[in-house]
Amino acid sequence: MSTDTGTQTKSGAGTERGALAPLTDWIENLSESAYAYLLLTPAFALLTFVAFWPLVATFRLSLLADQTKGATPLGEFVGIQNYVNVLTGDIRLARQFFDIELVGGFPFIEFGTPFFQQALFVTLAFALLNVLFTTLIGFGQALILDQDFRGRRWVRVAIIIPWAVPIVIQGMIFFLFFQPTVGFGSGVMQSLGLFSANPLASSQDSFFIVLIADIWKTSAFMALLILAGLQSVDRSLYDVARVSGASPWQRFKMITLPLVLPALLVAMLFRTMEAMRIYGLIESTAGCTTVPSMTCLVIEGLFGGTRIYGTAAAVAFITAAIIGLLISVYIIKFRDSEGGLY
Repeated sequence: MSTDTGTQTKSGAGTERGALAPLTDWIENLSESAYAYLLLTPAFALLTFVAFWPLVATFRLSLLADQTKGATPLGEFVGIQNYVNVLTGDIRLARQFFDIELVGGFPFIEFGTPFFQQALFVTLAFALLNVLFTTLIGFGQALILDQDFRGRRWVRVAIIIPWAVPIVIQGMIFFLFFQPTVGFGSGVMQSLGLFSANPLASSQDSFFIVLIADIWKTSAFMALLILAGLQSVDRSLYDVARVSGASPWQRFKMITLPLVLPALLVAMLFRTMEAMRIYGLIESTAGCTTVPSMTCLVIEGLFGGTRIYGTAAAVAFITAAIIGLLISVYIIKFRDSEGGLY
């Protein structure tokens, strides 16, 4: 009797093992790269749902004509006509936003330039200057925080505080600071000959105010990412370099910079993506009609007085394409960097 029970138990266990055996054996026989992709499958599925599908939907929307009358703001299929209108400046609808002239002007931009070209120049210039200065300032902060000194913990907290300030609060701080009747920033900058009497009414002055505000906030983010890369460097390499007589600059050039480059590129990638999508800080500081950006065009086209969904979707997809191109450049740098991620 007991023998039969043992046989049945063994048989039942074997049946259960047999049901899972093919899947288990398949997973065990996967290569390391295939196993890694298997673990990343849920993340890829989520990314497809929250990123790629909206991108496809945006592209589909950009192929439809704008329609300001009727029950729906979407018209018939027009192909790439919206893209042609945006890139050539021939936008008949929403002239009150797309065809205005920048107050105060920008270098290399003439009055009467189509508003998309203005917004494209402002966005690219903002991203370039923002990434440049946040990288330099963040790198300097990270080098300081990487040293052992008394009170380092409090210095780290002080550096992180601007990053924790909400964007709207940050925008209002700089808005009030440069208001001629409230803050003293405009008076100081005017006495130095840098800004006009009312800088928030000038596109050029407002551009630099928004740029300074964003650098003040996001340099801490760069510092934290670069600091993580610095703390992963083997300290014995610096000891060997000192014994060999290497100067501080030589140690930075030959040890610090090559080994921290992957983390630096990751930080610059995230900062570039955020700078290309700048909107909230502009709107809460100077307004999109004073300092336009690509995202300002999209938001105004979708939620402004004239709902031009097709044109706004075309601008959004062009912005996404530019960001994708910049990401490709960073990926190439990743692969080419010694000790990179690939």
